[in-house]
Amino acid sequence: MVFKSKFQGTGLQRSLPVLQEAINRIAKDLNGFPWCFKIADLGCSSGPNTLSVVTNILDIVHDICSENNSQVPQFQVFLNDLVENDFNTVFRSLPAFYSKLKKGDKRGPCYVYAVPGSFYSRLFPDENIHLFHSSYAVHWLSRVSP
Repeated sequence: MVFKSKFQGTGLQRSLPVLQEAINRIAKDLNGFPWCFKIADLGCSSGPNTLSVVTNILDIVHDICSENNSQVPQFQVFLNDLVENDFNTVFRSLPAFYSKLKKGDKRGPCYVYAVPGSFYSRLFPDENIHLFHSSYAVHWLSRVSP
């Protein structure tokens, strides 16, 4: 995995074992993956690494499915950040992201959505997301809105 920002890339690389463990636990608890695996990345930002964590998650799910000889699910990915985030930058990077997915092995389709808003309020319906991810949103925790 190539990361554009060295600091963020190092953080994402170091967190991979934790991410793998979490996804393995989800697969175990659900006896496999649902037909559509739903992922939310809270505090996704809009930089060049925004879709790197999504790629890592898809790769991990694909590897688990290959190991268990099971079908790879479809994916819904919800990218969340504050309304000030430049989601247009993320959207412009999607064609290259989708192109890379098509060149890879047999992965399920992946649909990416933007969910603007604070994660201090409800963003999703109950029991809707299988995996929440947040890598660099923690630095905002001192700015809790009233």
